[in-house]
Amino acid sequence: MQLSTEELERYARHIVLADIGGAGQQKLKAAKVLVIGAGGLGSPVLQYLAAAGIGTLGIVDDDEVSLSNLQRQTIHKTKAHGKLKVESAKVFLEALNPNVKIELHPYRLTQENGDGLVSAYDVVADGSDNFDTRYLSADLCEKHEKILVTAAVGQFDASITTLKPHIKDMEGKAYPRYRDIFPNRPPEGLLPTCEEAGILGALTGIIGSMQALEIIKEITNTGESLAGRLLLYDAKSTRFQEIGYKRK
Repeated sequence: MQLSTEELERYARHIVLADIGGAGQQKLKAAKVLVIGAGGLGSPVLQYLAAAGIGTLGIVDDDEVSLSNLQRQTIHKTKAHGKLKVESAKVFLEALNPNVKIELHPYRLTQENGDGLVSAYDVVADGSDNFDTRYLSADLCEKHEKILVTAAVGQFDASITTLKPHIKDMEGKAYPRYRDIFPNRPPEGLLPTCEEAGILGALTGIIGSMQALEIIKEITNTGESLAGRLLLYDAKSTRFQEIGYKRK
């Protein structure tokens, strides 16, 4: 994927990085990333992936923008109240970087549409807010051999990891699955929703930006993957904790 003169200037700070360079930027331009959810996590994921020059961004979300979203879902503006989030997101992203192709999927990820969606992209970012979608996205990505960067946020805490069970590590062992960390879905109603418990807006910005960073690393083969490592963040104490996990 050749870079135009405008793109060479736009991505100059990437290109001078020894670990990215022109070749890495071309990989970003060639990549297709599916983002599940255009909310608190999806907003920074989409923003930083578009800014980084990902060639194609797909957005899956069936929700509309509401005023209560705007404290954390920063790609949506007040005047977008009542509009579909995917449409609001497209306006923001095209203004940020017109070189990125935006594909809209204004519905929820389901068993019926999941195969066609996931198989059409290279990498998936899960920014959903429910366990059904998290397990479904993990199953679909494993089935279609796609890298998944998944994250979850609570009131003041969060977690993030990368899943690529179709790939083997340096020792020749397959990376673990989502169910190697969370074997079973929590019972319905066990954990309060964001609407019920609340959430610190800036927390989603931190973790969503980290998701975007991990995706960029995977596409450009830069640094150490989060596969097999669950990173936990406590915003109140500003502390990170890492938990290793293996294939069972």
